[in-house]
Amino acid sequence: MRKMLTKILNDINSVLIPRVCFGCNAHLHRGEDIVCTVCRNELPLTEYTFNDENPVDRMFYGRINIKKANSFLFFSENGIVQRLIHHLKYKNQERVSAFLGDWYGQILKDDIDFAKQIDIVIPVPLHPKKLRQRGYNQTEGFSKRLAHHLQAQYVDDILIKTANTKTQTKKGRINRWQGDSELYILANADVLKNENILLVDDVITTGATMEICANTLLKAPGTTIYLTSMAVVPKLWS
Repeated sequence: MRKMLTKILNDINSVLIPRVCFGCNAHLHRGEDIVCTVCRNELPLTEYTFNDENPVDRMFYGRINIKKANSFLFFSENGIVQRLIHHLKYKNQERVSAFLGDWYGQILKDDIDFAKQIDIVIPVPLHPKKLRQRGYNQTEGFSKRLAHHLQAQYVDDILIKTANTKTQTKKGRINRWQGDSELYILANADVLKNENILLVDDVITTGATMEICANTLLKAPGTTIYLTSMAVVPKLWS
């Protein structure tokens, strides 16, 4: 009886406040969430793996000593992925993060060799002021779901952002920002010692943020770093 009542209330709520697809604004039908079936099928998966070399790897060649890099989706201007990320970051739709994390996590856990390597999942942090303004780290839900599917530890209190600055995507490499070596610090490097770490961001553009975060994590002895993100901008290597 309770399940039936809940279903009826949900149906009434859907009529009064229709749920819409964050990709195309079409009304969502029962069984659909976040995006409609059409948009879900059109989401541009990279289909890259952590086993083979891919263009995300090549972004970091000669820049940083990482094991592998990857990304879930391709990001394009005015595309479905951009609209999803926009709802996540600016429309208080935090659940987009977990939705993508569950999808990607299911894919990654099927790669047994990779999944068993990861000990810790760490999201790229926000500065505390930015975190208070937004109310959440847009990468948190994504990272937590990846940690769940990889059976790894989720840690968000060791890598700390010290300045409330924007990533230097328009200025090129992050080393143009004065004092960038202290933009991120480790609160407790000993916790990361000899661990395999998956560092997670929302969108990789120039790779500048991932580069400096990974360099900071590498200050912990014996760490091995993997990188991934919700999406990557492909035009940078085209």
